Amino acid sequence: MKIKSVEPFILHAPLNTDSISDSTHTISHWGVVGAKIVTEDGLEGYGFTGTHAHLPSDRLITSCISECYAPMLIGEDAQDGDRLWAKLARYPAVQWVGRAGVTHIALAAIDIALWDLRAKRAGLPLWKLLGGATVDRLEAYNTDIGWLSIPKDRLVEGSLRSIEHEGFKRLKLKVGHADPMIDIGRIEAVRKAVGPGVTIAIDGNGKWDLPTCQRFCAQAEALDIFWFEEPMWYDDIASHVALARSTWIPIALGEQLYTAEAFNAFIASGAVHYVQPDVTRLAGITEYIQVAHTAHSSRLPVVAHVGDMGQVHVHLSYWHPATPMLEYIPWIKDCFAEPIRIEDGHYVRPQMPGAGCTLTKDAVAAFSKPC
Repeated sequence: MKIKSVEPFILHAPLNTDSISDSTHTISHWGVVGAKIVTEDGLEGYGFTGTHAHLPSDRLITSCISECYAPMLIGEDAQDGDRLWAKLARYPAVQWVGRAGVTHIALAAIDIALWDLRAKRAGLPLWKLLGGATVDRLEAYNTDIGWLSIPKDRLVEGSLRSIEHEGFKRLKLKVGHADPMIDIGRIEAVRKAVGPGVTIAIDGNGKWDLPTCQRFCAQAEALDIFWFEEPMWYDDIASHVALARSTWIPIALGEQLYTAEAFNAFIASGAVHYVQPDVTRLAGITEYIQVAHTAHSSRLPVVAHVGDMGQVHVHLSYWHPATPMLEYIPWIKDCFAEPIRIEDGHYVRPQMPGAGCTLTKDAVAAFSKPC
């Protein structure tokens, strides 16, 4: 499987609504930024990272792919996954300018594409190539109904629809208002509407400081919160440890951690209870597996953050024994040959060979941006 070409791409796919906001971001499109790797016999592997569809920064990623990584891959055997990951991740000049950030997420796209190639060569979906499914069904939790920009009445309506008509039993709501009592009121309204049998997780996207989180948790504990995701600044281990010791609400985090070492530090300090690696932030599937195994050895559950909108993570989640559920956000599913699907609140197990990343011609034609 000698590599013939590495072709970067940028797609900006519109969301399923005009825009969404959480405590720190407002977006109208999702960026699908990555590479198509073609072998000498014509096999194509796709890999991508997820972005906020900001073209200047997306071009930094594709420039890194084409100018830094592609020359190191041409002529290599795509089967040599671990060797190629180490070659790119530890290349001195590239490592010097970025061990977490643009160069890292560019490597994520490359690594996913190489795994996609290997699974396609084997004629297997990725979860099967990795060793097979460890669960018969994979439960989904719905994030797409819970954005901070959704008014409270619509938040309640969407939550009920998700439970009563779409089969979900798990929801995630965004928090992070300047006045945390506004968030308490929103959660109270949803809890009253859906009842005690539905799990409600919350996500702060790193907005609040430790005292605010502690005051908020003292009020929120009565609402049976499943986890508090990204309560504070992403790299602040000490504050997460202090919060974990002051509330029984479990702490979830990981979408803003770019390396296995960063996860190791949070896990070792007791600062996280639900580990949330993301193949589009880590250096692809290869590093995701390292993090998932570390969490599993610490007896912590792994629940991926879906920067890929679930296309790759559904494979990893069906396979990895530490994973009980997976986030659901359906923004870009129709861009792919085998889109993610939910039936009765559960992910349908993918069947096509590969890692679920093959773009459709229609999506490329409709949403491509110049690299």
